[in-house]
Amino acid sequence: MKIISVNVGLPRLVLRNDKPVSTGIFKEPVAGRVMMRTLNLDGDRQSDLSVHGGPQKAVYVYPSEHYDFWKQELPDMDLSWGVFGENLTTTGLLETEIHIGDKFRIGTGEVMVTQPRMPCYKLGIRFGRPDIIKRFLLSERSGFYLSVLKEGEVGAGDEFQLLEKNTSGVRVVDVTRLFSTDKENVDLMLRAIATEALPESWREYFLKRLQNPNHL
Repeated sequence: MKIISVNVGLPRLVLRNDKPVSTGIFKEPVAGRVMMRTLNLDGDRQSDLSVHGGPQKAVYVYPSEHYDFWKQELPDMDLSWGVFGENLTTTGLLETEIHIGDKFRIGTGEVMVTQPRMPCYKLGIRFGRPDIIKRFLLSERSGFYLSVLKEGEVGAGDEFQLLEKNTSGVRVVDVTRLFSTDKENVDLMLRAIATEALPESWREYFLKRLQNPNHL
């Protein structure tokens, strides 16, 4: 379990339907060590803080293992590290194995897994194709966000050292499935609501679904 690439980028203006849109999804690999802070990495920013960034989405992780899948799905695209907007491209950390609430030490910092990434229209901008949003969600290759428990420096090659495994919590992929393909799994939804490390917005969302069966 380690970092393959550290990627950062500042918001830039791009055209969407002939209108300028600010997005921070364009990330590029950087050499050396980078300071990981409670809101982001040094040299990195999010453009729309209403849906991106914040303490529970400080760092976005994407498994390098998924790149081969996407290269087969999108053979005409140049898929270099960071193309999904991730801050850390990793190996050995998969959504089917990582639990919400798992805590790790990386570099000199400490982090906790908080939630999967839900794709928005800006992923469509990055890939130049709106169908990537649905394909990304259904692929269950979402990557996941980290909150920073202790600020510190990270760099390519740093290992993820497991500090605490939250086996009582749901996995990252479970949250994605409850949102997209397993919407009627009440038992899993109750487990998600009981997972304290899952952000309150997600727990409220699932609670409302339970309270209103028509939304299941």
